[in-house]
Amino acid sequence: MKKSGKIFLVFLLMLLFAAGMFGFSSHAVQADTMSNIQDDINKYNNKLKDAQAELTAEQGQLYKNQSKIAATKKLITQITSDISQKEAQLKDLTNQADANKNILTEYIRQIYYVDQEDLLVSLPVSDNKLNDLSANFDGMLGVKAKIIASLETINNTKSQVEQVRSSLADLQKNNAQALAAQQAQQASIASDVQDTQSSIQDLQKKLSSLQGDLNALLGQSYSTDDIWKAVKFASDKTNVPRGFLMGVLQVESHLGANIGKGTYKTDMNPNQQGTFKAICKSLGINPDKQPVSRRVCYNPKAADHCGGWGGAMGAEQFIPTTWMAYSNSVSAVTGNSPASPWNLYDGITAMAIKLARTPGVTSGKTSALKQATCSYLGTCSQSYMSGVLYWADNYKQLLN
Repeated sequence: MKKSGKIFLVFLLMLLFAAGMFGFSSHAVQADTMSNIQDDINKYNNKLKDAQAELTAEQGQLYKNQSKIAATKKLITQITSDISQKEAQLKDLTNQADANKNILTEYIRQIYYVDQEDLLVSLPVSDNKLNDLSANFDGMLGVKAKIIASLETINNTKSQVEQVRSSLADLQKNNAQALAAQQAQQASIASDVQDTQSSIQDLQKKLSSLQGDLNALLGQSYSTDDIWKAVKFASDKTNVPRGFLMGVLQVESHLGANIGKGTYKTDMNPNQQGTFKAICKSLGINPDKQPVSRRVCYNPKAADHCGGWGGAMGAEQFIPTTWMAYSNSVSAVTGNSPASPWNLYDGITAMAIKLARTPGVTSGKTSALKQATCSYLGTCSQSYMSGVLYWADNYKQLLN
């Protein structure tokens, strides 16, 4: 072999070796990146678990404190009512005392006038008359004694009632102070709950972003075990048959393995793009890096040779506006706020909620399942419906 040929061969071998080393290096870097991302996911999952446990404890404390506040308010209301009763009783006793004082004053006046009269001059001397006058005078003195005794009883009762009222007033004051302290504590706990909820939302955003990055590197979304668990969760919460959920999921995204490799700028209807970016922003995701389903170009006569749009998100393949219509309902079930179309539990729960809107689906009626597939797709396609029911039946047998 000529020298120039040998040189070329050596150069070619070195080039191939370098290419192989570059490829190996590239895969190694990718593996390291995936490992780092998975480590971060595990770390944030642990933090999320701790935060959710903390939130549960704080909410329990909030509930207990609210019960204490309600009991204290009820007690204050009862004390206020008791004080009002005692004040009414005091008012009645005061009126009785005033009436007896007026009567006593009149009797004293009459006794004074009788005492001033010259009985020997003003009355004929008669034993019977004197006896009557003496009896009347003694009667007045007896009434006076009774009135005085009644006044003493009234005053004693008033004194006791005033003591009770004073004690009730002190009790009312103490409970009012306790209520103020409880309400301040309630505000503090509510603030802690709000802070913890914000922390959970931040962690969920970070997890969604990391999971999206990991999915992009893996080229697929979810493991079979993840799928089974999420389907079971959504089915238990909505009563939609598991097999039916698996059937729809299989046809829509091959059980989450094909969530799309398009971009929103190229494949999504422009009237959906603003909503898509808002969803990504709420989750802390870069919309430029988040894959969506590609456009399906089925109409060569269309101006752009496509005539259709992609832009569906996640395993459930919802378009942005449809997702927004269900996101709050999803959050209420999964507890993720905001819910993410790329979170498997959120996505399949959204799918189940939408399918459950068709009457009869939760009982597994075939006619209802057919109608639900039409509603989910947005149009009735025999091939789509047949595919869903075929897979639903097979998964039903497998699950059973």
